[in-house]
Order: sequence, then C-alpha cells, then structure tokens
Amino acid sequence: MIIMRLVNLILSLLILNNSCTSQPEKVSDSPPSHQIWTELLRQYVTPDGLVKYSEMVSDKDRLNQYLKVLSANAPNPETWTKEEQLAYWINAYNAFTVKLILDNYPLESIKDLHPVNIPFVSSVWQKKFFEIGDKKMNLDYIEHSVLRKRFNEPRIHFAINCASLSCPELLNEAYLPEKIEEQLQKQTVKFINDVRRNKITVSKIRLSKIFSWFKKDFTKKKKLADFINQYSKIEVGRGVDIGYLDYSWDLNEGK
Repeated sequence: MIIMRLVNLILSLLILNNSCTSQPEKVSDSPPSHQIWTELLRQYVTPDGLVKYSEMVSDKDRLNQYLKVLSANAPNPETWTKEEQLAYWINAYNAFTVKLILDNYPLESIKDLHPVNIPFVSSVWQKKFFEIGDKKMNLDYIEHSVLRKRFNEPRIHFAINCASLSCPELLNEAYLPEKIEEQLQKQTVKFINDVRRNKITVSKIRLSKIFSWFKKDFTKKKKLADFINQYSKIEVGRGVDIGYLDYSWDLNEGK
C-alpha cells in the first residue's frame, strides 16, 4: 500500500511538472507603452542610425525595465490590432538585440556572440536568452516565426536591426501602432536609396544581401526589380542586371 501511494505521488508530480512546462505564453488584453524605448532611442541613437553603446551601457536599468514590460505582456491576437502586434514584435526584436550587445559590451561584431558547443544552437540568433509571457525565445523566433510568417509584410526587413553596419538603420523612436505604416514606408525608402547599402542605376543594381537572403518575401506578387521601383528614386529598367554587395557585420556603433 505504501509503495502504491509513493508511485501515485510520483506520477502526480510528473503530470504537474509537465503541465507547468507546457503552458502557453501569457497574453495581455492591451499593448504596453513603448515610451521608455523611445526615450532611450532618442538619447542614444545618432541621426544616421548608429548606437552609442558605450554611453547606453550605463543606462541598462531603464532598458531592462522596458524589457520586463514586454516580457510580461505578450500580444493577444484576439484583442490587439494587427498594427499593435506588429509594433510590439519589431520593438521587441530591436530592444532585445540592444540588450544582447550591452550585456556583452565591448565587442566588435554581434557574430562574436555565436554560441560554442550548445546543441542545436549554431548562431547568436538561435540562443534563447529572453522570455515573452512564459515562453523562452530567441531572435530567430521573432523574425521568422512571428514577423515573416504572420504578417506578410516585407518592409519589416528594414525595421528590424541586427546591430551591424550593413543592417537597416535603427529608427530613433519606437514603432507605434498609430504611425507604423508611415514608419515602415520611411525606413524602406531610406534603406533602398542609401548608397552605402544599395547602388542603383537604370541598367544595373547592386543590392544589400537582405534582398538575396529573403528574396521570396519581396517577390511573392512581383519581380524584385518591381519591388525596388516602388521605393527607389531611380527607376530601374526591365531586365536590369542584379547583383549583391558585401555585408558588413561590424558593430553599428556611434560616438
């Protein structure tokens, strides 16, 4: 009888443990404020999108305060608008990327943080170092499983920042639901016409490798040149010669 009770107790504990570890992420009925993130960005991001990490590292407490709010308030698809969810996930990606850099500062490149000898984790973007709700996450999850998969919005590639010089510039304000369309449009036009990241002429274009890595996101309904022409100040012709530029992973550090 005692042995049976012990067996039943062990089984009950195992069931309880499994139920606790498989809970879905907690969701919030309303989105959190992104004001702290805007204040940090305006203070530590230069006009050309570089980040003053050497100064910001002493202000990590404010960043962590904002990240705690994000972690405790996962988007609820039933009560949040598409714009509220999109702004949340873009801000989360950018803010947790900045945290990653600050927690390991100084460094020369985000690639310096690639994990070593961690099973099934081959890059820094696959490392689970934060939580949203009750779910451990990595940056890859936000980019590929949330932003790319759920929203069908190719302009997100010009909004999220990977802390590198060839990445799109980090916007010096938080993305907000009421102005996210304007913000995405602005960042896309700015990135495509930035001669440091893309070189465009009528007959030949040399593009950021972002357009190669995520080509299918830009060509679901049209050719890549057609997507470029939506935002480029120089209209490229049919049959344009397309190539790709080298990508710099040097830290996007400003002074």
